[in-house]
Amino acid sequence: MRTRERFLLGLFRAVYVALFLLLVTPLLIVVITSFTEARYLTFPPEALTLQWYGEFLQDSSWIAAVFNSLIVGVGTMVISTVLGVSAALGVRDRDSRLTNGLMLVSVLPLFIPPVIIGVALLSLLSQYGLHQSYVGVIIAHTLWATPLVFFIMQAVFSRFNWNLRDAALDLGAGPYRTFFEIVLPEIREGLIAAGVIAFIVSLQEFIMAMFLTGVDTRTIPVLAYTAIRQVLDPVVSVVSTVLVFSVLVLVIVAALLLGTERLARQL
Repeated sequence: MRTRERFLLGLFRAVYVALFLLLVTPLLIVVITSFTEARYLTFPPEALTLQWYGEFLQDSSWIAAVFNSLIVGVGTMVISTVLGVSAALGVRDRDSRLTNGLMLVSVLPLFIPPVIIGVALLSLLSQYGLHQSYVGVIIAHTLWATPLVFFIMQAVFSRFNWNLRDAALDLGAGPYRTFFEIVLPEIREGLIAAGVIAFIVSLQEFIMAMFLTGVDTRTIPVLAYTAIRQVLDPVVSVVSTVLVFSVLVLVIVAALLLGTERLARQL
């Protein structure tokens, strides 16, 4: 029996390592190619240099794309967090057909192909002149991020002691004061985690942004796609590396500020 358990444990570890390498290897290749000295993507690089990072920092179009992605990401994070938290509060302790139906509807954007959402929003927003604005991209990304925030906050609220909120209301505190002084401190970790996830979703989304951005509002993924079609130079790998490490930094900062144990307990 012990031999069988050891075999299964070894097999599980081998599969785990293989899957980990399968996920990490493409990222490592992208990072390495960003340091190549050649003027085109090569792997393995013959020599290493930082010149392409300098090219990235001196290119105004890439810097503008970074700021565009930040604007869209922050807007998506704020709106989806507000909507997701409000929806999770609204359906709490309500077990009705209407509530269950609304919960199913809230998931639909995740199952609709982004190209369909992009085309639909392009047709709608073009009537109001918003098809190449930040507003259009934020709306599209919010459709994807809000359901994720909603379900995360549902899990967070399921662990909250609602007797504390009821006690505050019984003692005369208003609903807004009760939320900000009683509920919010207890759900802070989960709220920040949901916001970070919403920001990451917006940061890496490409298909809907391709339909809804213009020359002045292109995000990093859209500009990277355009650059790949024109010239396959290492700057694209630099941008991909910046995106990967940006996500890692966000996750690490959230873990350090909140604590991994408290964050895991909330989620």
